[in-house]
Amino acid sequence: MIANHPEREQLRLENVLFALGNPMRLEIVQTLANQGEQACGLLRRDVAKSTMTHHWRVLRDSGVIWQRPQGRENLISLRREDLDARFPGLLDTLLQVMESKAQA
Repeated sequence: MIANHPEREQLRLENVLFALGNPMRLEIVQTLANQGEQACGLLRRDVAKSTMTHHWRVLRDSGVIWQRPQGRENLISLRREDLDARFPGLLDTLLQVMESKAQA
């Protein structure tokens, strides 16, 4: 069973920044931003399921992602609309920095 997601008004900048302060979680956010909703099992096959469960929880509890069950899998998507409404420009800036680092 998946825990409740915070409402848009409950999103706090310090929680979002904490969630985005991990390189693996940043990579997940970048993938979701570029490719849209993904099955959690497809995002990180080379990492232990328990480790990924922790990262999903941090991202979900901070309000960065939506997580929804579908069959035996959970689908994960970026809460872009909520993040843009609460923290305008934050996600775009972060993604631009990540893109420029990847090209360097």
